[in-house]
Amino acid sequence: MATRQIGLVQASFALALPHVDAVAADFYARLFVLAPETRGLFRGNMGEQGRKLFLTLAMVVDALDAIETILPAAEALAVRHVGYGARDHHYAIVGTALLDALAQTLGPNFDGDTREAWAAAYATLSDHMRAAAARAVPHQAAA
Repeated sequence: MATRQIGLVQASFALALPHVDAVAADFYARLFVLAPETRGLFRGNMGEQGRKLFLTLAMVVDALDAIETILPAAEALAVRHVGYGARDHHYAIVGTALLDALAQTLGPNFDGDTREAWAAAYATLSDHMRAAAARAVPHQAAA
């Protein structure tokens, strides 16, 4: 990722932080509309799940300029998600839901360049996660 893109992601994430609960709720609502089968993958308190999502995002956003430092943790997370029932095609849906939820909350602060930067960051991370999931369970990767 370009330095400018990293800055856009980090700046927009800082703007989203005061709205963590709203962004997370919007994200999950969008995810469950786009992929209703994912609803069953989540158990327990969705507010707590949303906070975990944002803690993970914060770790990623903070490390964008040294992404290799978090890839092992991201890959381990992907392998765990396979066990929860996540499939390869869910990654694109999650990306769409996340970017759309951020756009909804941030409005004009989530312009085209910022959306593109988030898409690049998400693609980098999800590509590594998808590859780790495929290595862990090759027959489930394309499912």
